[in-house]
Amino acid sequence: MTVSRILRLSLNHFRNYRTASVETRGDLVVLVGPNGAGKTNCLEAISFLSPGRGLRRATLDDVADIQGDGSWAVSAEVEGEVGLATLGTGIEPPGAEGASSARRNRIDREPVSSAAAFGEYLRMVWLTPAMDGLFLGAASERRRFFDRLVLAIDSEHSGRVSALDRSLRSRNRLLEDRNFDSHWCDAIERETAELAVAVAAQRGQTLQRLSATLAAREAKSAFPSAHIALDGWMENALLTETATAVEDRYRDILRANRAKDAAAGRTTSGPHTTDLQVIYAPKNMPAKDASTGEQKALLIGLVLAHANLVAEMTGITPLLLLDEVVAHLDPNRRSALFDELLQLGAQVWMTGADPAAFTDIDLGADIFGVESGQVSRRA
Repeated sequence: MTVSRILRLSLNHFRNYRTASVETRGDLVVLVGPNGAGKTNCLEAISFLSPGRGLRRATLDDVADIQGDGSWAVSAEVEGEVGLATLGTGIEPPGAEGASSARRNRIDREPVSSAAAFGEYLRMVWLTPAMDGLFLGAASERRRFFDRLVLAIDSEHSGRVSALDRSLRSRNRLLEDRNFDSHWCDAIERETAELAVAVAAQRGQTLQRLSATLAAREAKSAFPSAHIALDGWMENALLTETATAVEDRYRDILRANRAKDAAAGRTTSGPHTTDLQVIYAPKNMPAKDASTGEQKALLIGLVLAHANLVAEMTGITPLLLLDEVVAHLDPNRRSALFDELLQLGAQVWMTGADPAAFTDIDLGADIFGVESGQVSRRA
């Protein structure tokens, strides 16, 4: 089993870091410091070494050091499935010769077309305090959360989701014109249906496998298990029907709904409306009705199960980014979390304001103090 590891992380003009470097020695990395010191910013920088907008879903301009020139860069020496490599991403200063507002990505200093290429070297899963309200929030948040789970298994999933979004926007714009070209609409809907089936199929496969993993670890974990399902007709249809049949049906739905969708200003049917349903297994009740503590424990259990699934399916144990994960855990749950992380064998980056919360962690952990954008190793 290969473990995704960061051996050295370097930041330049990222958030409150003018320049910083973190060199790891082991698989448990802990960042401690007061609120606002930059602990989460460090995890966010790592999250940009994967497709998408990072764990805060920030724009590229938002993460630049406000005292800098508008550029920023994150690079990491990593150890993964294909050996050692240096991954880098960032944007150049506005107005610089040849500068582009687009994000640049490099592997061993050679340009690559997108951050999806990083998936061959580094897989990651994260959990942040912003996700604590996942079960009470909008369906779009749960859908995005699940798509991140899929992405850790299939590094091309993010590209397909983005392509589907673009295709749907093209169709919506076309329907705004009362005299739209029906042949052109047919072509867009054909593309939309192909992409929709590809997205839904990968979600459905991941859900089945994750459900099995959750069931298998239910009695072995200190964290509660969950029963999960996707509330989307396409994902469920693909369990019993061929992709071709579902694709044909979706094209028929899109054609029949043109007037309805034109009036609504959006496409009303498809995998872009799918919701993730989660049941708190110990009490057999919707996760949204569980207590705050139960929801937090359930979310941790989901993420740990998913990390195990990624390792099982890809042969790569993913990197875990756990932001303030121990803050509201009692001592027993905290100790159980550390034990499960050690059993997983992943490299784990954790943050916390209180150093005492990590006293039970393995003595081999790397403990770093963070203060006003400065990172230093603690004894």
